[in-house]
Amino acid sequence: MSNVNDSRRRMLISSGIAAASLALPQMAAQAAETEKGAKQMSSAKPSIVFCHGIWADGSRFSKVAALTAALIATVLLLGNTQKVVAAEPTGIKNVVLVHGAFADGSGWEAVAKILKNDGYKVSVAQPPETSYAEDQKYTKAAIDAMGGPVVLVGHSYGGSIVTEAGNHPNVAALVYIAAFALDEGESCASIEQAVPQASKAFKPDGNGNWWIDEEQFAADFAADIPPGKAWFMAISQVPISTDSFTHEVRNPAWKTKPTWYMVATADRSINPKQQRMMAKRARAKTVEVNASHVAYVSYPKETAKLIEEAATSAHVNK
Repeated sequence: MSNVNDSRRRMLISSGIAAASLALPQMAAQAAETEKGAKQMSSAKPSIVFCHGIWADGSRFSKVAALTAALIATVLLLGNTQKVVAAEPTGIKNVVLVHGAFADGSGWEAVAKILKNDGYKVSVAQPPETSYAEDQKYTKAAIDAMGGPVVLVGHSYGGSIVTEAGNHPNVAALVYIAAFALDEGESCASIEQAVPQASKAFKPDGNGNWWIDEEQFAADFAADIPPGKAWFMAISQVPISTDSFTHEVRNPAWKTKPTWYMVATADRSINPKQQRMMAKRARAKTVEVNASHVAYVSYPKETAKLIEEAATSAHVNK
């Protein structure tokens, strides 16, 4: 009986060694693919492992086995490569988005989601459009809250806002989306008067504010977005004050900050010729899309791409 047990023991030991021999090359190959360090450990001295178990006849045993460091490294490396973490964006991590006239920050939703998914921290400023001074205050507060270098983005009248707010020391780059990149002494009104926009739907009220006629809102402001969305934008529009629209810029930030510009070639609210003129004099990296005035709504991917280009290209002083 003892001879049979001894035979079984030798067979079990042989089987264990054979299994380890077969598994070792495969596991070592996997380790080599995931970590070069496994190769460096493959020549290391064997490590001692104590094994305990039960023989076929029910008796217990304790044995000492030698495993190479490469095998141990393989197990550790395979365990450490289960979770893949997306790389964070390089360059500037913070983006502040500023809406324009007749709109609020909700229009930035699609762009903000893309930026967030790409690893950026996003803030949507909500200037009330009641006066230029108030709009500056709300935008600068959003910049302050980010606590670091910022890409500042403005649409439409929001471009007038970021032209001055962009002088904030935390602003590293400016992006204009179909926006007013005003020079010293200019206002949104003066740009519109120099080369008039196609739309005639802008109407004043008796309280010093300007609106877009609801019946013409879609055609003149948001012709390339779903009709239902354009309708809701029309009935929820935020009027712009005469003070905001006629304020003359004093210190354009684009003269000292790197600038990007998106021209909306089908824009009926700011003449595309004026957009190209403003982009050129600002020495902006410029792209064009066949969009209505709300290019950031109809072309969110292209808008986000331009913002991310600014974020990764602008130099940040440390």
